[in-house]
Order: sequence, then structure tokens, then C-alpha cells
Amino acid sequence: MGYLLDSDVLIRAKNDHYAFALCPGFWDWLLAANASGLVHSVEAVYNEMVAGKDDLAEWASDHRAFFLPTTAEEIGLVAAVNRWANDSDIYEPAAKAEFASAADSFLIGHAMAGGHTVVTHERVSDGKRRIKIPNAAAALGVGVMNPFQMLRAEGARFELGSGV
Repeated sequence: MGYLLDSDVLIRAKNDHYAFALCPGFWDWLLAANASGLVHSVEAVYNEMVAGKDDLAEWASDHRAFFLPTTAEEIGLVAAVNRWANDSDIYEPAAKAEFASAADSFLIGHAMAGGHTVVTHERVSDGKRRIKIPNAAAALGVGVMNPFQMLRAEGARFELGSGV
């Protein structure tokens, strides 16, 4: 049991408050938490990251083990997640197609298989044009939190080093 990071966590960290040069402690913490089995992401997120051709793509490539491969059990659960989305009368067909093609259903399927919590910046929404991770997770019994909740829960600290 641990945490699975959505791509938006890594992308926003790189672009905003935890940029590689600004807060390397965040990235070090992720790797240490990963080495202890606490924090991962999934192969589908890896595929999204390396398509970016930027510093985050390089980081993902350099830390391939951070991203869990998808097993046969998880493929079955991803299919169940996508069936839930497809059978829903709440969402528009384009929202269902986007959800099935993104990493979101893989995150939720992996979380179901391993009892993990999905970490994302997304929030519950009553919109019909996009299936948000928290909506799908709630319907399927998967826990969700934002990255700041995860960091607080785990007592992460990023202390100022030299360079002042």
C-alpha cells in the first residue's frame, strides 16, 4: 500500500514550486520514498512523461523503476475502470474516450490492485466533458489526495541548503 502519482503532480512540480533547480529536495524525497516502496507512478504516466522531450522526460527516463509496469491483473482492473466509465450515463462520449486513452484508468486500476492512494491535483467535478480522477476513484472505492496532503502525511521536509 502506498501512493501512485498522476502525471499532473510531476508536471506541476517541475513547472512551479518544485522545479528541479529550485527544490531538488522534492525530487530526492520522491526517489527515497520510491526506494522504500512508498511512492510510485505507473507505466502509462511514464509514457506521457517521456513524450515531453524536456527535463521531466529526462528525469523519468533516468528513473524508469519509479514507474510500475502493468500486470495482467491490473489490465483486468483497468478494463473494469473503463467499463465503469463507458457504462456511465453522466459523461459525454468524448470524455469517455479521453479517459480510456489517458493514464487515469491505469492509475485507478493499479490503485485497486495494490490498495494504493492516487495522488493528483484534480478535484471532484460535476462536469460531463471530462472524467476526473477523483470522481472515478470515488465510484470505484479508491482513495485520492493531493500532493500536499501526501507530503504532510509522510512528514516530508525540504530544508534550505547552501546557496543563500
